[in-house]
Amino acid sequence: MPWKETCTMKERELFIEAWLGHASSVAQLCRRFGIARKTGHKWINRFKEEGMTGLGDRSRARLTQSHRTPETVVAKVLQLKHRHPDWGPETITSALYREQPDQKWPAVSTIGAILKRHGLIKSRRKRHKVPPQSQPLAHATAPNEVWSADFKGHFKLGDGKTCYPLTISDNHSRLLISCQGLYGPRLAPAMKVYAQAFREYGLPRRIRTDNGYPFAMVTLGGLTPLTVWLIKLGIMPERIDPGCPQQNGRHERMHRTLKAATASPPKGNMSAQQRAFNHFRREYNEVRPHQSLGRGICPMDAHQRSTRPYPETVEDIVYPDHLLVRKVKQGGYIMLNGHPFYITRQLTGEYVGLDSLGYDCWQLYFSQLPLAVVDERLKRVIRPG
Repeated sequence: MPWKETCTMKERELFIEAWLGHASSVAQLCRRFGIARKTGHKWINRFKEEGMTGLGDRSRARLTQSHRTPETVVAKVLQLKHRHPDWGPETITSALYREQPDQKWPAVSTIGAILKRHGLIKSRRKRHKVPPQSQPLAHATAPNEVWSADFKGHFKLGDGKTCYPLTISDNHSRLLISCQGLYGPRLAPAMKVYAQAFREYGLPRRIRTDNGYPFAMVTLGGLTPLTVWLIKLGIMPERIDPGCPQQNGRHERMHRTLKAATASPPKGNMSAQQRAFNHFRREYNEVRPHQSLGRGICPMDAHQRSTRPYPETVEDIVYPDHLLVRKVKQGGYIMLNGHPFYITRQLTGEYVGLDSLGYDCWQLYFSQLPLAVVDERLKRVIRPG
């Protein structure tokens, strides 16, 4: 049985004092203190050898390690590393086996540990990535449920300038809403193309893109000025997983057709290229039947204008009454119970909502988009993923 719940060291001292008094046998003392006779004799022997100081806890670590790498092998590993500083654990392991194939060399992980222990491995710099999509991609069951947008691969025009076609399509009807040649993936021209599409076709529920700028950035929620504007319009941005263009397969397939029809070969300047884009868009929407829509049906036949018109004035977001609302201050932070929490400069001047999770934790929202968890105890904003 274990020692009684007082101070372990004090119990051992009382046990020895009682034993020194010779009032009881060792067996009686062990029963009295609730320990095994083997444990009692251990502390008596410790006291005889070292006195009261011998009653303290000792390390349980093994005195010898049979699996420890021999020093000669460690020296060989370090020698190779100093001779070839750019070699890693796998290369060093291969070199050792190549030199002496009959020798039993340590595993790659062991050689990595040796190098790390001697400060010969530099920690990799943490790569900041666009935050993961917090919700699954929506399925387009009707027109304007999900639009897709992307910059089709850029190419040189005849005048030497580079064309970046920005395309927008409706995932349900396959309607090519916009195909505009731009001189780069810049914010202001992209927002202008979006606004024109909204005026002509109304607002979609979601817009799906990849993780490049201006669609996403390495910020909380991947927010950019473009996505902040979209969210305030009531459009939720969606992002495909990095390296997974198949998640936007319909749009990518349209790009292949667009490239073959308009960019092979490219036109002499942007005006001529845009005329080619406009001709392709009219034919793709109104003349070319799309097999997935049914026999003889074109995208324009299957599309309907959104019932949500584009507002020329964008209003501030209104949050439910049960949420705590804070304005993001200059510098990208909010104040919560007297403590500043950095959110992102992309939301400077905007309002965010905080929903209590209990235990001094809050779910942070921008409109309906969950961004992070604010932990008041840790004084941290915890990103998802």
